[in-house]
Amino acid sequence: MPTTKEPRYPIGIQSFEKLREEGYEYVDKTHHIRRLIELGNPYFLSRPRRFGKSLLLSTIEAYFMGKKELFHGLAIEKWEAPWNIHPVIHLDLNADRYDSCENLLEMLEKQLQQWEELYETGGKGINHSGRFMSVIEHAYLKTGRRVVVLIDEYDKPLLRSFHDEELQDKFRTILTAFYTVLKTADKWLHFVLITGVTKFAQMGIFSNLNQLVDISFDPRFSDICGLTKDEIETNFQHGLQKLANINDTDVKGAMEQLTTLYDGYFFNEDQTKGIYNPFSVLSALSSGKLRYHWFATGTPTFLVEMLKKTNHDLRDLDGVTVSANSISNDRADKNNPIPMIYQSGYLTIKGYDKEFQTYTLGYPNEEVKYGFLNFISPFYTSIPEDRN
Repeated sequence: MPTTKEPRYPIGIQSFEKLREEGYEYVDKTHHIRRLIELGNPYFLSRPRRFGKSLLLSTIEAYFMGKKELFHGLAIEKWEAPWNIHPVIHLDLNADRYDSCENLLEMLEKQLQQWEELYETGGKGINHSGRFMSVIEHAYLKTGRRVVVLIDEYDKPLLRSFHDEELQDKFRTILTAFYTVLKTADKWLHFVLITGVTKFAQMGIFSNLNQLVDISFDPRFSDICGLTKDEIETNFQHGLQKLANINDTDVKGAMEQLTTLYDGYFFNEDQTKGIYNPFSVLSALSSGKLRYHWFATGTPTFLVEMLKKTNHDLRDLDGVTVSANSISNDRADKNNPIPMIYQSGYLTIKGYDKEFQTYTLGYPNEEVKYGFLNFISPFYTSIPEDRN
């Protein structure tokens, strides 16, 4: 008797090309990519870790590189606009350790050399930002088409050095000069998208990149990363049935359990339906286990260091009220941990007061609530030597 083939869930898969060629499950987000292209702005997007930012950029890269066969059956395939190939410069800052300036400069050097070889710039003898400008210009001149620039996890070096103010200042100087090229090079650029976890005053980068349109709070793009209930029910019936069988329930019950554990992310006050954590949902559907999958991958080091030093009572976060501006623009430090906790995905928007322009924040779901409370409990069950 034939058996149904087990679906392949793209857990940790960041390459759209690999995902499509090797038959992994894919929830179509290409209608969002079409809208971004039609609007024609340079963009910034903030989302928590493991929420699909890297896969989004990889999908955009494949589109602009003309890999049309990968988009068969997807929404963007029906778009009647010309399928033009553009030079793509994709900078991924996600992997390196960033424990010294030499480490960051070595990473930039490696990327620049690859681009310089591809676009034949001969860019030796000038600084990194000048070489980046030269790469963009030569890519345009060589291909006759404007350039697509995609920067993944732009803030990773800054977050990795959060505990070392001197090193962070050096990183900020290097990256600000590098990223600011995107403003000067505008005449050669076709599409720009920068992603990261955070957007804070001390990053010092967005004052220079003020041309970027921040879509992090834009209701049109609430589900550009993450999963909706409809998407899960439409695309993952096999996984839902497997989850139901293993947990002695039916498909409706399995969906309710996913909702309780992994739903509840709201990225703006106009959003009416919660977004599910994609990493946890896919992990649960694949394994059949309803566990704290996302939380188990670890709390980021920068957040751990901040939480260890803060005097804020972390046991009383559910229902905290903050100004609308503060969760993206304030300076994040040990005396003001709420914005960083929010942007890291441990709090979400629960309500909005239009008169006072304040957000009420809370835990998005049970995975985050109980995972976070368990994580911070040692802070309150022992007396630290110094919390200042």
